[in-house]
Amino acid sequence: MLHLGRWLIHTPWPILALDMLRANLVGALFTFAFLRFGMPLQDSISLDEITALNQAIFAGYLLIAMVIGGYASIQLSLPVLVWHRRRTRLDNEAARRRALALPTLLTVVNAALWVVGGTLFTLVNLTVSSKNAFIVAIASAIGAMVTCALSYMQAEKVMRPITVAAMANNPETAIAPSVTTRITAFWVISVVAPMVVIIGLIVLHRLGIFEGDSTGLERPILWMAVSALAFSVIAIVRVVAAINDPIKQLRRAQSKVSDGDLNVAVKIYDGSDLGLLQAGFNDMVADLRERQELRNLFGRYVGEDVARRAIETGTELGGEERYVGVLFVDIVGSTRLAVNRPPREIVELLNEFFRVVVAVVGRHGGFVNKFQGDAALAIFGAPLDLDDFAGRALASARELRAELYETLGDTDIGIGVSAGKAIAGHIGAEQRLEYTVIGDPVNEAARLTELAKDEPTRVLGSARAVFLASHEEAEHWEIGEGVELRGRGIETLLARPHMAPYRRD
Repeated sequence: MLHLGRWLIHTPWPILALDMLRANLVGALFTFAFLRFGMPLQDSISLDEITALNQAIFAGYLLIAMVIGGYASIQLSLPVLVWHRRRTRLDNEAARRRALALPTLLTVVNAALWVVGGTLFTLVNLTVSSKNAFIVAIASAIGAMVTCALSYMQAEKVMRPITVAAMANNPETAIAPSVTTRITAFWVISVVAPMVVIIGLIVLHRLGIFEGDSTGLERPILWMAVSALAFSVIAIVRVVAAINDPIKQLRRAQSKVSDGDLNVAVKIYDGSDLGLLQAGFNDMVADLRERQELRNLFGRYVGEDVARRAIETGTELGGEERYVGVLFVDIVGSTRLAVNRPPREIVELLNEFFRVVVAVVGRHGGFVNKFQGDAALAIFGAPLDLDDFAGRALASARELRAELYETLGDTDIGIGVSAGKAIAGHIGAEQRLEYTVIGDPVNEAARLTELAKDEPTRVLGSARAVFLASHEEAEHWEIGEGVELRGRGIETLLARPHMAPYRRD
């Protein structure tokens, strides 16, 4: 027993036992106050009027009730405390269910002790006076209700850390009174019961059971009103705390979600509607987190702008005409590189190549629409409108050449830029589609890239792109001769940037 006592000290049981004792003391206080002040003066029971037999029975039963209550609370709580202390939270279903039912079980123990005690004192007083027995029965019922309500609320609060583990984020496994039931119970105790007693006093006085004039009813009615107010304060504090705590918890968590933290989760420690609300909040945040992850993943595949537009407007097949700038960049001699270098080194080279392309294009407001082996297609002006789409594409080409040559060393590239009207939208099937841009500017940029591989600067643009660009960007380009690009059938005026030619080391 000594070892058990030392062990229990380091668990929530001492606090739980003290709270149960306090609830019983408050209930006893209401009982004695009712016996003294809740009846008309000539029918009230004072301490000096309590018989020696009643005093002896009360003292003996109080001692027995404390022993039985303490023993029962230990026996009911011990499996739960051992289970939680050892942190074997999922391998003992019986202990987990006991943990969820413990506040109710402790309340039942208190109720049983009060029923037995009330019945005992009622029978004892029945041998003296049926009126006294009736008064004792009413007082015991009031004390039992007060004790049970307080003990349940306090046990539930003390058990919250254990309830979190026992519930395992599933409040549907718990059997607990709903918020409506709790409010109704306190309303019955603090409002209905006093009103019933007051009505009963008036009716009994009318029937002649209680003697005296109407003035004699003032004291019990006043006491019942004061008692109702007092218990109402206790009730409102308990109920509001039980409801407000999870609401505050949810508001703090919601504030974090509003700030962009989707890794937040609330602890579920209530088996009522509030627990379902806590679980629903966690499910909602988990769903938001999953959607954000999918959106981020989607954006990494198709570009953030495309992903955002798809989420906002949907992904119907088809497209719209847009004026866009198109940049195509390709590594020269990739087949030869694959022969002369190991695969891992080729992958690292391509990753570095695409990293620079994505960074430079993104700085100028475009997005990389496709990775095609060792080449990339970048679009400016779709899916979102972009000022100076052609100028941004041309500026990206100049900056991209400088950064790629600085980053990749002796790896050669070709860059082609075009601009004009194209169709931008989703193509494919309902089950599998992609966002792309189709039109002459795309074909022209691809053909210019082939020619650019033989240019000293490794960059070629179309005169059409320069004409559509801003004056500031157009000054960096020079219009040259016209050529007929493969597969187009019309002449394209070439544009070359004012850049130093590239020379291999």
